[in-house]
Amino acid sequence: MTSLDPLAHTSLPKPEPAAVAEPGPPIGRLVGVDLARALAVFGMFAVHVGPFEAAPGDVGGWFRSLAEGRASALFAVLAGFSLMLIAGRLEPRTGLAGRRAKARIVIRAVILLAVGTALAMTSFGDAVILNSYAVYFLLALPLLRLRARMLAIIAAVLALVAPQVAFGLRALLSEPTLNSVNAYDPLERLCGVGVLDLVLTGFYPAITWMSFVIAGMALGRLDLAAGAVRRRLAVLGPALIVLGYGTPRLALPLFGGRIPDHMPDDMPPGDAMAGSGPPPPKEGFAPDPWSLLAAEPHSGSTFDIIGSLGMAITVLLCAIVAMDRLPRLRRLAGPVIAVGTMSLTVYVGHILAILALPGDNATPPDANSTVLLAAFVAVAVVFAAVWSRFFRRGPLEHLLTSATRLAGLAR
Repeated sequence: MTSLDPLAHTSLPKPEPAAVAEPGPPIGRLVGVDLARALAVFGMFAVHVGPFEAAPGDVGGWFRSLAEGRASALFAVLAGFSLMLIAGRLEPRTGLAGRRAKARIVIRAVILLAVGTALAMTSFGDAVILNSYAVYFLLALPLLRLRARMLAIIAAVLALVAPQVAFGLRALLSEPTLNSVNAYDPLERLCGVGVLDLVLTGFYPAITWMSFVIAGMALGRLDLAAGAVRRRLAVLGPALIVLGYGTPRLALPLFGGRIPDHMPDDMPPGDAMAGSGPPPPKEGFAPDPWSLLAAEPHSGSTFDIIGSLGMAITVLLCAIVAMDRLPRLRRLAGPVIAVGTMSLTVYVGHILAILALPGDNATPPDANSTVLLAAFVAVAVVFAAVWSRFFRRGPLEHLLTSATRLAGLAR
């Protein structure tokens, strides 16, 4: 198995003669991860360029509402899964191999921070997730040798506790405190997205989003070819969906609360600048206590995390099983799977394409439509299908691999 990159290539290389006789499930298992990652890419497309106010029955509007908040959560879960592909799937690498795996992850984190910071300097601002990924990877380093059970326990504890801790910390932050902290932050001065944003106050704060990453790491340590594991996940995913999204609908009216306006983390730059996202850190916070019972996309509550995690597990499991048991579908889905093998390239490319659109903030209202969404999906699929015929990795995925090779760490 090759060294595989987060937000990047997770399918097996072309088999050598000795590997041709390997059973199908391991190949399908990794192809399923690529398919899930492609679906996450399309979900991000929908959130960024899909119709904001779609007519009833509009497929684009339905897909956008389904993807909002959940596509980026699926990305984070798959990032954790990819960390295990580097650190050792079922058995963690130890000794020199383990140290080299950690070094490769650090190099990837540095590159993602650089790319994410560059994109954050545009009108996308802190809606870019790549620099947050860099923080997630660094925070995950001490956990790389843990088993699936312990990783799952940590993810569950974080999901239950971190939103409340984050709420309390944000409530204590005042505008003078934020400004004084940010004044000494070079990232904040460079692109407006500082360490405090990445850890606590931004669109993808590590304090709550590490639940997704660590859950993905736990999934990466499981034998996903085993029927017992699949059956448990088939129960767990939907159960989390019902618990996460059903409980607030019952609890809020019961306690006389209201469902707060949702706070989407991955809105397009025009909306983020218009103030429909979370309040910018520079203005301080006035948290709504009822948000702790909400499950709206990116509200950051325990129920939002549980529901989004359930969706991610369900999508990943369905993709894996479909690719294992439906070889004809696997062949037909080849171009879509190719998008998943170079999702970092496609993600960055779609941001650059949005910034190139005419109009204020690169996202004029008439540019957000089902037609535009379909165009983005079609271009991504065609590009990935053609590129994969000539190259094993996407352009940016090749950059990550080349960086580790230059450092003498590539396998």
